[in-house]
Amino acid sequence: MLLTISTTHQPATDLGYLLYKHPAKVQRFNLAFGQAHVFYPEATPERCTAALLLDINPVDLVRGGNDFALSQYVNDRPYVASSFLSVAIAQVFGTALNGMCKERPELAQTPIPLEAKLSVLPSRGGEALLSRLFAPLGYALNIESHILDSQFPDWGMSPYYTVTLSQTIRLADLLAHLYVLVPVLDDDKHYYVGDAEVEKLLKRGEGWLAAHPERDLIINRYLKHQGTLRRAALARLIEDSPEDPAALDAEEAAVEAQVVAGSERKASLHDRRLEEVLNVLKQSGAQRVLDLGCGEGRLLKLLLRDKQFTQILGMDVSHRALENAVERLRLEQMPDFQRQRVELIHGSLMYRDSRLEGFDAAAVVEVIEHLDPPRLAAFERVLFEFARPGMVVITTPNREYNVMWESLPAGTFRHKDHRFEWARAEFQAWANGIGERFGYTVRFLPVGPEDETVGAPSQMGVFESGVVECLI
Repeated sequence: MLLTISTTHQPATDLGYLLYKHPAKVQRFNLAFGQAHVFYPEATPERCTAALLLDINPVDLVRGGNDFALSQYVNDRPYVASSFLSVAIAQVFGTALNGMCKERPELAQTPIPLEAKLSVLPSRGGEALLSRLFAPLGYALNIESHILDSQFPDWGMSPYYTVTLSQTIRLADLLAHLYVLVPVLDDDKHYYVGDAEVEKLLKRGEGWLAAHPERDLIINRYLKHQGTLRRAALARLIEDSPEDPAALDAEEAAVEAQVVAGSERKASLHDRRLEEVLNVLKQSGAQRVLDLGCGEGRLLKLLLRDKQFTQILGMDVSHRALENAVERLRLEQMPDFQRQRVELIHGSLMYRDSRLEGFDAAAVVEVIEHLDPPRLAAFERVLFEFARPGMVVITTPNREYNVMWESLPAGTFRHKDHRFEWARAEFQAWANGIGERFGYTVRFLPVGPEDETVGAPSQMGVFESGVVECLI
């Protein structure tokens, strides 16, 4: 059972710091079911590879017992990636799995190019399941299938694959994905599954499991199809999801209500923001439009009013927000010809999603500030590399304008769910970096009343493939 992890981050040998395993040493670790060996087949400043090799003790397998009478003589357990590998990852690479690195703490939180190769990975669901589990997480997959027995080709293909996963990602996230999904693919575990497994699943699935398109399958298989545990895990995921989006919108609106003065008070800042996004989309000539982080559907409603937009897709990570959007748009009462123009889907901007591909334009309105900064790299690839619409319109708060609100204490954000708020120069630097990496040009536009010193309350970046313009 062999797992290799490679990087071309330079110096590549920093992988040794992240894994807490020195590249110049061969190390051995005793486990309850055998031994784990860690070594580095290559370790240069340009490329470094760490290998985790498991040597399963067959005697321990016999002691474990099995309903199949010949299982102690006929089984694949010592040779294939399974729950044994998950246990080894947790025990041998536990510090890295937890996202900790004493020597390189900033690197542990930084996405770096990583390649993980599993030499023999069982997939009870074939290549299709491998893609359904890993592709939404942003991985590029190389899958090599294996014949069951080369001497008896009529027996067909085996359920075993050599799989290589590639992505620019935090090492902790890669290890968490492997920890959870390897036993899911195998659809088995070598140990008793009880309440503790729910806690492990929720801990290692934090930040990605709730929005995964195959969430229910992952939970069911990880918990060995135990209905009580599955229901408990689902309930916890729902309980831990973000607060009611309507309440959060109202909280932010209360702060922003002070922005617009005099006769303009009839239109809130958010209304103006949506109108300006709509105008940019209209001027672009786009017909097929994404609203990513669509919330309760306010922009969707404006898009539906304009016949220019023939296909509109709204996506949000919150089920409750989507339910509110259905009510706001009155989808169930909508005429068929109108209903065919709009679709609402549940999903996350952290994971590659083929449903987002092929659109003319995408709107991301007041969304990025709700993402943890280390996860922005994943968002960038999902939108600008994989979905790759012709135009992307992003709005985000301008931190410099916060001094204009008397009710906002110095140093605090406008919204308790914001992970950051950028000054204009910070937003421009981030946006221009995206343009350089993914072939977009950017222009920046002010959103709301503009002050000579601190600018406008919100800022908009308009990204265009081949031509980026930035307006502030």
